[in-house]
Amino acid sequence: MVVLVYLSRSKQAALEVNQTTVTTIVLLGFQNLRSFKVAIFILLFLAYIVTICGNFLIILLVSCSKTLRHPMYFFISQLSVADVMLSADIVPNMLKTFLEEHVQMSLTGCLTQFFFFGAAETSECLLLMVMSFDRYLAICNPLRYNSIMDLVLSLKLVLICWLLTIAMFILTATKICNLHFCRRVINHLFCDLFPLLDLSCSDTSVVQMEIFLLCVPVVVLPSLVIVISYIYITLTILRIPTGTGKQKAFSTCSSHLTVVVIYYGSLMAIYFVPSKGQSLVLSKVLSLLYTVVTPLLNPIIYSLRNKDIQKALEKLAKI
Repeated sequence: MVVLVYLSRSKQAALEVNQTTVTTIVLLGFQNLRSFKVAIFILLFLAYIVTICGNFLIILLVSCSKTLRHPMYFFISQLSVADVMLSADIVPNMLKTFLEEHVQMSLTGCLTQFFFFGAAETSECLLLMVMSFDRYLAICNPLRYNSIMDLVLSLKLVLICWLLTIAMFILTATKICNLHFCRRVINHLFCDLFPLLDLSCSDTSVVQMEIFLLCVPVVVLPSLVIVISYIYITLTILRIPTGTGKQKAFSTCSSHLTVVVIYYGSLMAIYFVPSKGQSLVLSKVLSLLYTVVTPLLNPIIYSLRNKDIQKALEKLAKI
C-alpha cells in the first residue's frame, strides 16, 4: 500500500514537472512530402509575397487616393490590415515546416501566434459583417446612404470591430495562459485552438465553453447579419426593372460576396465539421484555405473587380 501511494505521488510529481518544464513546442507540419517540399515552399513563398504586397498596395491606395475616400474602400483597407496581420503571423513559420521535418518554437511564441491569429480571424469576421451592412445600405437605401454611412459612422464601426477583437482575446488569453501544458508536439501547420488545447493536461472544458460562447458575437451574429443583408439585397435587385440596373447593382456587392463565401466556407469546414470525420491532412489543407488562400485572394478580387481601384492604381503607376 505504501509503495502504491509512493508511486502515485511520484507520477503526480512527474506530471507537475512536465507541466512546468514544457517551454518549447514542436510543429510537425505536412509529413512525407519528400520531393514536393521545395515546390510547395516556392508556391507558398510567392503567395506570401503577393499577399503582403497586394494588401499593402490596397492600404496605400485607399490612404492616398482622393477617389477612394469612401466608406466601402475604408472597410476594404481595414480588411487588408487584418490579412497582413494573419499572413505575417502564420506563413513565415509555416514555410519552415515545409523545409524541415519539424519546427521548434517557444511556448510563449506559440501562444502569441495563436492570439494574433485569433485576433486577425475575429476582426475579419466582424469587418465582413460591417461591409455587408454597408452594401445593404448602398443598394436598399441608396438615397439615404451618404447621410447614414458617413465618415464618422464608418470610423466608429471599424473602431468597435477592433475593440471587440481586443476585448475578446484578452479574455481568451487570460484563460489559456493559466492552463498547464505537459505535451509539446502539435501535428498541425501552426498553433491553432484545438491543437493548442490538446497540449494541456488541465481541464479545458471551461476554456472551450468560453470560446464556444464567444463564437456567438464573432461567428454566429456576423453570419446572420450577412445572410439577412443579402436576402434584402437580393430582393431589392430582383425588383429592378432593367437587366443593366440589376447587373450594376449586383456588381457593387459581388466582390464582397465572393470573399464571404470563400472565407466562411473554409472557416466553417474546419471548425464546425466534427474533427473525428476529418483526416489530419484534410484539416491542414482546409487551414491553408483561410490562412493563405483567402488573404491572397482578397486584394486580387477587389482590385480586379473594382474600376475605382484600377484607376487609382493607374494614377499611382504614372507618378
